[in-house]
Amino acid sequence: MRFTRRPVKQAVISPSALSLMYPADGIPGYSREEFLEDLLREHEGEVRRCLQKGAHKVQIDFTEGRLAVKIDPSGSLLNSFIDLNNLALSRFSAEERQRIGVYTCPGADRDSTHSADVDYADLLPSLFELRAGNFYIALATEKDPVRVLKMIRQCMKPDQRIFVGVVAPIDPRVESPEEIRDRVLEAAKFIPLDQLGTTDDCGFSPFSDDTSTSRDTAFAKIRARVLGTALAAERIG
Repeated sequence: MRFTRRPVKQAVISPSALSLMYPADGIPGYSREEFLEDLLREHEGEVRRCLQKGAHKVQIDFTEGRLAVKIDPSGSLLNSFIDLNNLALSRFSAEERQRIGVYTCPGADRDSTHSADVDYADLLPSLFELRAGNFYIALATEKDPVRVLKMIRQCMKPDQRIFVGVVAPIDPRVESPEEIRDRVLEAAKFIPLDQLGTTDDCGFSPFSDDTSTSRDTAFAKIRARVLGTALAAERIG
């Protein structure tokens, strides 16, 4: 926030991802139930501190959602993740939840996806049961984005805003603003304009061991998204 006057979004890890750190054979004197209660309390505190410090939105990274379907096609693992994350979200008021979002993607660390082969149809109905006000959905790297947009339209709720991915960070080619514009216009055919936003797919990795995307390329892609979204807004009027 020292470097921009624009609204800032802060990303945090999901409780469901952190819940996997508890060992299967337990910890003597520290039950899983105690661990989860501590986890939920700390997550709530982290999100509240972000909001109090001026974050416009807080994004909960839920990349393990799609992976859960791959690990357990029955959906039980995914549903347990949804339930845990909803316990965390229930600690916030409806007004606060409008400033909280959930991000889903197939992973992209070191340009390698972990669950791109999982059909969004197996994730989205459960995803939109999360009590968040915003959903950031990787879409630019999908083989059939129109099919996914149709599913989003069927599953989304009236109080949820959808930010569709229009930039592919793991693709070394920088998208043109016109290409972004067309992706936004396509999404606008399925998502009401007052519920539509744009985002980037995953791949702008914050980890020091992933240097495949240069800083210059990352900023060029982000600039294309901003300009392309503006072009779409002008076209829509």
